[in-house]
Amino acid sequence: MKVPETVTHDKRLDVSKGAMALFDEFFEKISPLKSANKLGAVLIQLPPSFTVKEFQNTEEFLDRLPSGYDYAIEFRNPSWNTEGPWEMLKHYNIAAVMTDSPEQDNLQFLSQAIVTANHCFIRWHGRRVKPRYNYLYSREELKPWVDKVRQLSNETAVVRGYFNNHYGARAVVNAIEFKEMLGAVLSEKEKALLEHARNFFFEASRQSTLDRSLK
Repeated sequence: MKVPETVTHDKRLDVSKGAMALFDEFFEKISPLKSANKLGAVLIQLPPSFTVKEFQNTEEFLDRLPSGYDYAIEFRNPSWNTEGPWEMLKHYNIAAVMTDSPEQDNLQFLSQAIVTANHCFIRWHGRRVKPRYNYLYSREELKPWVDKVRQLSNETAVVRGYFNNHYGARAVVNAIEFKEMLGAVLSEKEKALLEHARNFFFEASRQSTLDRSLK
């Protein structure tokens, strides 16, 4: 469950500007999920313009978070690639979100296996800038993540992973494929879907290549 942008982008986690009041309203609305044991981690995704210069605002906000929940924070600016943030997150048992994103974002440091809590959180955004999220991972590109996830599962109690490359149901395809790569037994429906998707995307790629060659 992602925290609204009114908290992260508009108020920029600034408690003095009402960020926590808005967060409390959001938390009240999602409380039925907690009661029904349907709430996973609460994701705090920061905007790309949110730099380490706002460290103090971040720490003050995290210090006021209600206890008893799993939280994860997604940094999207390379300035956070320093030791201080990881120590802060360890102090509050908050997961640093690991990501696989376009090279131009300069966030390669977040593709490492990072453990700052007793749970972890991974997001695969795809590797294309425009149109963003319109990307299908190959098995070769996903293979390094298999070892990382296995390592993380030995170091944390819960591993949560989300494919955000949602164009054309690519996220669904990669999620099932990655599940298979981790050694899970797929259902017949999953096998059929994966086979259909592979044929569909192969044909689409072949047609695109043909169209370019005819221009």
